[in-house]
Amino acid sequence: MSALGKAMTKFRLALVQLHVSAVKTDNLRRARALVKEAAGQGAKVVTLPECFNSPYGTSFFPEYAERIPGESSQLLSEAAKESGVYLIGGSIPEEDGGKLYNTCPVFGPDGSLLLKHRKIHLFDIDVPGKIRFQESETLSPGSSFSVFDTPFCKIGVGICYDLRFAELAQIYTRSGCQLLVYPGAFNMTTGPAHWELLQRGRAVDNQVFVATASPARDETASYTAWGHSTVVNPWGEVIATADAEETIVYADIDLQYLAEVRQQIPIHSQRRHDLYRVSAVPED
Repeated sequence: MSALGKAMTKFRLALVQLHVSAVKTDNLRRARALVKEAAGQGAKVVTLPECFNSPYGTSFFPEYAERIPGESSQLLSEAAKESGVYLIGGSIPEEDGGKLYNTCPVFGPDGSLLLKHRKIHLFDIDVPGKIRFQESETLSPGSSFSVFDTPFCKIGVGICYDLRFAELAQIYTRSGCQLLVYPGAFNMTTGPAHWELLQRGRAVDNQVFVATASPARDETASYTAWGHSTVVNPWGEVIATADAEETIVYADIDLQYLAEVRQQIPIHSQRRHDLYRVSAVPED
């Protein structure tokens, strides 16, 4: 393997656990500064949290919604270019054709828009006595898979509730992804119960790196995020995480380690996809 090839097996990932306020311009300004800080620490891929430019809530989505391109996506493009990073733009409320989406735009180091992932699985839950939240009251679901290439590896993108759906991670892995990134905002009920559990499950099932970027916790907000932005390796180990405050989480992604895990426990080569096909039941 050439020196260049060896260099490309490792890269630094940064998760920006941003404190999100009700002032969009302040959110954008601080997000840009933290992306620049992460790049200064050697990060090549940086991700922001879900709803990084606005408070999270069905009443806020229409108020803060933008088109793409728009104010927030333009800032992300500039931030990616000035810092020379792949920037996974958390998510923003997006307006398009009279509909609202929870959308993650991704930008390359040249500032170009590589893709925009619209949250496929909307967060509609009702846990009696704890939390009820219905994204579908204002948002429409996306319908596309979102994968992009980097010089390091192929990366798959989901948003928050998408993490609960193992099939999406499997599709991304079968398409060649070695890192799955989920900007998310689990709450104080689902966060302690399932946030890390789901990440470790997706990582072990698919033998990939899994990263989640949450907003910092704000106890005064109408929706309180759990925080704990995290990176899990293909063995299912948490290799980097945060508490609840605003911070940047760094993880050095080692793709050679991923290859070794897959060689040691070769579930990919041994999978017999024909065994999982559902055959039609013959009629009597």
